Amino acid sequence: MSLRRLLSVLATVAALALPPAVARAETAIDVTIKDHRFTPAEIHVPAGKAAVLNIKNEDATAEEFDSSALKVEKVIAGGKQGTVRLRPLDPGRYPFMGEYHEDTAQGVVIAE
Repeated sequence: MSLRRLLSVLATVAALALPPAVARAETAIDVTIKDHRFTPAEIHVPAGKAAVLNIKNEDATAEEFDSSALKVEKVIAGGKQGTVRLRPLDPGRYPFMGEYHEDTAQGVVIAE
């Protein structure tokens, strides 16, 4: 087998082995929880495309990213990180909150 053919086969195998999220090149957005607040509190994502929120909790206590509009609940321990995957969204506003500190931990995902 020629080197070119071998590289082609390896590239095909690697592409098939990648999870669909990686293959689609999702939008990745970093979010921080600090002082029981989300930063950014307004998250913009492209409508119709999947997105990933990489959430870092800088507080000492756990917080839950909770959104009935997004159909997501994710507890992130204090000092830890978590990932929330968003399905492709129709254009609109999708509120979320930190269930453990809902008076301060609030935000919105805006698909546009």
